[in-house]
Amino acid sequence: MARTGPRDGREAAVTGADVEDAAARIGGRVRETPVAVLEEGAFGLDARLTLKLELLQHSGSFKARGAFNRILSSSVPPAGVVAASGGNHGAAVAYAARALGHRAEVFVPEVSSPFKVDLIRRYGAEVTVGGAFYADAYAASAKRAAETGALVVHAYDQPEVVAGQGTLGRQLHRQAPDLDTVLVAVGGGGLMGGTAAYYRGEARVVGVEPELAPTLHEALRAGEPVDVETGGLAADSLGAKRAGNLAFSIAQRYVDGVVLVEDDAIREAQRALWRTLRIVAEPGGAIALAALLSGRYRPQGGGARGRPRLRRQRGPCTGAFLTVTRL
Repeated sequence: MARTGPRDGREAAVTGADVEDAAARIGGRVRETPVAVLEEGAFGLDARLTLKLELLQHSGSFKARGAFNRILSSSVPPAGVVAASGGNHGAAVAYAARALGHRAEVFVPEVSSPFKVDLIRRYGAEVTVGGAFYADAYAASAKRAAETGALVVHAYDQPEVVAGQGTLGRQLHRQAPDLDTVLVAVGGGGLMGGTAAYYRGEARVVGVEPELAPTLHEALRAGEPVDVETGGLAADSLGAKRAGNLAFSIAQRYVDGVVLVEDDAIREAQRALWRTLRIVAEPGGAIALAALLSGRYRPQGGGARGRPRLRRQRGPCTGAFLTVTRL
């Protein structure tokens, strides 16, 4: 597990106060999604798991939180908003823009799920498909924004987006205040950054990435965000080529580490979610559970691969993971 560096005492670029402001701003625009508190021993694990079911959020993922906060925090020009996305962020931006009466244009790579591309279109956005991965779509979206003056809604590296995603952590903290560990899937790091900025060490926050897209893992090892090759099963949702600067800064202060998970383990976690809970989860939504089922992260008797055991609060060690879904 890649470990973060020592806390340096400086304020992070996104703070708990920013998350509170975002919660007030987007209140009534996003849903308070439920949690499922599972019995100890669920999935054969020696832990009590709490699942934050963000599949019930508008547009099907947590991304609506950041999209609404960014748009509501900004003056939107007549050209509307523009975004690049592997799928989930694009759907969220399209949904939020339609709800707020703005035009939206979304650029997606060829790896994106046809279901997600169709969803973006059904929310009323203009969609351009091109390039192999997210980085290609982002370059095209940046060029388009320069041409039209549209407001850019970044998938993960804007303060308003990160603070908006952090409202999920804020809800989770209120719904399940006794958690000692939160496992969060990482692509570019917006969700992890917002969650960690809100918790600020009150619970242990651990990122989970695919082995074939180790974006934050490599950034922490290098001491700065670096470009990495990405691919594999979760490439559409967790395939960012480089960790966001904001997420990296927050991770250095408040994230306890990042674990990497193989594609086969992600597939097995998807099957386990269906067998046990009848949840149909996309790879990015199942990866945190995959970290537990594969043993890459151990909630008792040691952290990932022999790291120190988790601290306890009340009763058995409690883990949480955050899931989105593709129906």
